[in-house]
Amino acid sequence: MKKRYLLSFIVLILLFTACSKKVVEESSQELDQDEIEEVIEPEPEEPGFTYPLTGEATDEASLNRIISVMVNNHPAARPQTGLSQADIVYEILAEGQTTRFLAMFHSEKPEIVGPVRSARPYYFKIADDYDALYVYHGAANFIEDMLKAGAADHLNGSYYDNDGHLFKRESFRKAPHNSYLIFDSVAEVAQGKGYEVEFEHTPHTFLSEEEIEQLSGDRATEVIFYYGKEDVRYRYDHVAGIYTRYNGDEQTVELNDQTPIQLSNIFIIETDHKIVDDEGRREIDLETGGNAYLLQKGLIHKLEWQNVDGYLLPMKDGQVVPYVPGKTWVNVIPTSPGLEGVSVTE
Repeated sequence: MKKRYLLSFIVLILLFTACSKKVVEESSQELDQDEIEEVIEPEPEEPGFTYPLTGEATDEASLNRIISVMVNNHPAARPQTGLSQADIVYEILAEGQTTRFLAMFHSEKPEIVGPVRSARPYYFKIADDYDALYVYHGAANFIEDMLKAGAADHLNGSYYDNDGHLFKRESFRKAPHNSYLIFDSVAEVAQGKGYEVEFEHTPHTFLSEEEIEQLSGDRATEVIFYYGKEDVRYRYDHVAGIYTRYNGDEQTVELNDQTPIQLSNIFIIETDHKIVDDEGRREIDLETGGNAYLLQKGLIHKLEWQNVDGYLLPMKDGQVVPYVPGKTWVNVIPTSPGLEGVSVTE
């Protein structure tokens, strides 16, 4: 009897041990499976491409060619149309004390841009160095001859004036402040002239998110400087992390919906300006380099600028200073008064 009880007890122990082992193995298998599932869980995909002029992400390679447009900045031409969608704008004096804009479009395609004004050599030199198409309306004969000789791939609105396909005149403004570019037609017309409309552009250098968080420098919530008697000012929006632009107290906005120009980088460079004829035309040195300010994230940095393979870039200790991803405005100002004439508010 005791032997039967003992045998039964041993059998129960063996059964319990086997069941326990099975439970442990199953738990282990479940744990292993959970671990495997956690390991193989796919991570969010990083964007594979960025726009060359803004550094912002895009899902596919952007091979459209940069289109640069001469935009009027006469008081009678404000507010302009399309500037908020430009990736980079170069602001430089034309004749007198009024500036014009070379607006470069790549990541965005506005419907209309303008008013469009006439060509100047230093503008189309910048456009050509970016391998951009250069769009303008009118030019002095000697300037048109330079372009026809190959200075830049170009479209002159004088040949398409108010054709309703590439250019149109608006009745709410008077000439020469009323000629507007119909942007979607540029590629078609350019192809008709034998120009390339696809291009892999050399990108600017941009900061990563971690590098942006580590930015340091002197605070600059407002910056003011003058072209002649007219002041240009930039104000920093701490909430949005961007700058807005003003001519005097007049904010730079879109004509149709009052959308403000919003900028991640303000690059102010000083260089020699020389008046070369009775019309007040200028030669502007965009080759030698010199002193510069760079505004980013409410901070100002005194740097140098250099022409590097045609790009006017912020430099420090011989190295390119990267931009914050986003839109950039480049102000070219005369060396007199130069940066000394720039007023900075902390």
